[in-house]
Parts: sequence; C-alpha cells; structure tokens
Amino acid sequence: MDRIELSGMEFFGYHGCCAEERRQGQRFVVDAVLHADLQEAGRTDRLEASVDYATVFEDVREVVEGAAKNLIEAVAEEIAAKLLEKYELSRVEVAVHKPEAPIAGIFHDVCVRIERSGA
Repeated sequence: MDRIELSGMEFFGYHGCCAEERRQGQRFVVDAVLHADLQEAGRTDRLEASVDYATVFEDVREVVEGAAKNLIEAVAEEIAAKLLEKYELSRVEVAVHKPEAPIAGIFHDVCVRIERSGA
C-alpha cells in the first residue's frame, strides 16, 4: 500500500498527569504515516485524488493543541481516529513524542506509537 509520511510535526500542548505539565505545557512531536491508494493521484496529478498533507498537519495541530489529556496514548488515539474518519485511509500509524517528559534522569525521548485500521 502507498503511504504519505509526515514526520517531526511540533506543537505545544498541556498533556500529562502532573499538575505542572497541565499548567506550564510542553513541546510534543508527532509523526503520522497515512496508508492510502495514491495511484490515481499519481496518474492524474490532482490533489483531490490524494490526501492533502497540509490539512492533515492542521488536523493534528487541533488535537495536540486542543483539550488536555492525561496520557499521550489518548492524544495518539484521537489523532488516529480523526484521520481515519476524515480521509480515505486503509491504515494510519501515529507516534506522539514527549521529549520533555517529567522523568528524573537522562533520556532522549518518550514516545507512544499506535497503528489503527480504517473501516
């Protein structure tokens, strides 16, 4: 299956279980892989036959910058559901990175990756 990949989308949100995370917010990085049939888009050179990744970026922004959630698992789930509902996708993969998670130690990144299928 063909795919469109958006990686390293950065947003500021207020997700987390700690009161400080909810108050101060932090940076989140999202990757999304959209599985769709892109053959018609390639043959016709028409955006309407593809998935507009600029619109996908805004859809992801709405979730990450929207209502605060306790878990990045819930953020990933909402992103996946929104993309599957809005676009003709067979599958979507979503990774939500929380590089500034409140962990008492040295680490590079915390990330949740999910994969969901369309109807």
